Amino acid sequence: MASSDFSASVAAWAEKTKRRMEDVVQTSTRLLAETVIERTPNASGALVNSFQVSGSAMPVVNTGASSGDASSDSDAEAVNPASLGVPLGGMIYMGFTVPYAAEVEYGRDGEAGHGMVRRTAQEWRDIVERAVRETD
Repeated sequence: MASSDFSASVAAWAEKTKRRMEDVVQTSTRLLAETVIERTPNASGALVNSFQVSGSAMPVVNTGASSGDASSDSDAEAVNPASLGVPLGGMIYMGFTVPYAAEVEYGRDGEAGHGMVRRTAQEWRDIVERAVRETD
């Protein structure tokens, strides 16, 4: 009997741990995406609205989009990683779909870029630690 109880306890602990890891991944992904969006200039809203999160492929740049357009990919979700169904260890892709996003990120013609993606990526460890605290 004791062996059966121990096995059940270990199985329950393993399942709870897996759910917690999934929660931390989803929360970290959401926080990362939200931080990128918060740091993105919002002059017309098109750049911010073009930010996509996908569980199957990198969002595709809409080469025909202008600064007033916002592309939408039917397979992508805007900052909702929980709905993507990506298993632990799977890939989650994030990106902008307007072609001028790189100019805003890195700058152009001697003008400094905003670095909204690079600065946020450098904070990944802090974002994960925050997600761990939020999912406690």
